[in-house]
Amino acid sequence: MFSEGKASGQIRYFGVDREYQGSAGNETHRNANAIGGHLKFETGAFHGLSSGVAFYTSNGMFLKTPHDDYTQNDMTLLGPDNENYSFIGEAYLQYTRGNTTFKGGRQKIDTPMAGTDDARMVPNLFEAYLLINKDLPGTTLIAGHVTRFAQGTFGRVYANTGPSLLAVTSGYSYVDSMNNVGEFVNAGEYVVGEKTDGVSLLSATYTGIENLKIELWDYYAYDLLNAIYGEANFSWKCLLSDALKPYAGVQLIKESSIGDELAGEIDSLYIAGKFGMKVAGFDLSVAYSQTGANDEGDSPLKNAIVTPWGGIPAYTQGMVTRHMFMAGTSAYKLAASYNWKDLGTNLTTSGYYTSFDMDELSGYGLERTATEAGFDVIYNPEFIKKLQLRARGNFPRDFAESAAGTTGWSEYRLIANYNF
Repeated sequence: MFSEGKASGQIRYFGVDREYQGSAGNETHRNANAIGGHLKFETGAFHGLSSGVAFYTSNGMFLKTPHDDYTQNDMTLLGPDNENYSFIGEAYLQYTRGNTTFKGGRQKIDTPMAGTDDARMVPNLFEAYLLINKDLPGTTLIAGHVTRFAQGTFGRVYANTGPSLLAVTSGYSYVDSMNNVGEFVNAGEYVVGEKTDGVSLLSATYTGIENLKIELWDYYAYDLLNAIYGEANFSWKCLLSDALKPYAGVQLIKESSIGDELAGEIDSLYIAGKFGMKVAGFDLSVAYSQTGANDEGDSPLKNAIVTPWGGIPAYTQGMVTRHMFMAGTSAYKLAASYNWKDLGTNLTTSGYYTSFDMDELSGYGLERTATEAGFDVIYNPEFIKKLQLRARGNFPRDFAESAAGTTGWSEYRLIANYNF
């Protein structure tokens, strides 16, 4: 097992600069730099049995003193009080026999409603037990149970000390997204501060028909909610020209509160559609989504999509603005990207524009529209294999609005990932 084992990992540098603006008079200007990543060792298989362990770390650079001055230091790259932190993020056993694999312990999970959301230094990680089967042609079946959740660094952007509608509809805790970094906590306790029996999940994904993918997921979060996620993506040949490659997708999320309803009553529906076209290196798309509206007297969460374990699958999400899951919200997204490989360089550039129309019962207390534009540039230089350089920017406007005015910002990110 050990002679055939392999080591792998990633060294990551991340720099972020966010300057707030808006009529609310918020002149906060935050930035931070960090270096870290992960180191992983996976054994070879002995009669189908193998294991893996991974060490994760994030370490600040050039932070202003004191580190926990959040008017100057961005909190999304580090641990509590903006301190460095390291921990064992993966430690699992895996057993494979035929087309069936069992994996149990600390691990990465990337599913529609529970995922790594690797947007900063350290991703979300899970303690979970999964059974994956591929016996049926073109079909992947998954059954599993999540017991504990370790929030990644990005969740700290939702700096809340009390119930946070914004955080729990954007992938993170309803009660505290600031101090759970790098610590595996009970899946229910992470969300609402009370322990539960975790989250059981079932899924089926079918790709047996060319150019078609269908997936269906069910997440049963004990005493919180049951979430059903469905998505279909398909592409086809354009009758006008072989150079045009159209594609489309639809997705649906249905949530209902269950058991003790620790997050309150939830009875929500999200539907979305997307249409795109690929041509000569370009990829152009448009997407639209809608959630159900609350009635007078409803909790803000009743018709919202609650997704506290990093699952953000929405067609209409921005880089940071994730208001599409709030009740009574219609959203659209325009996106375009270009792959420069035909011109001899391993470069991809993209841009997008999103808009979120929210009614007065969405939880903010007033009817309003938030927008976000942004860009993403990814370059993989030929002269250093396995190195990826990335520059990103997002520019939300009217992200939040109150009697005091509006809040937005301009944010820039520089990222370097070296994989080995």
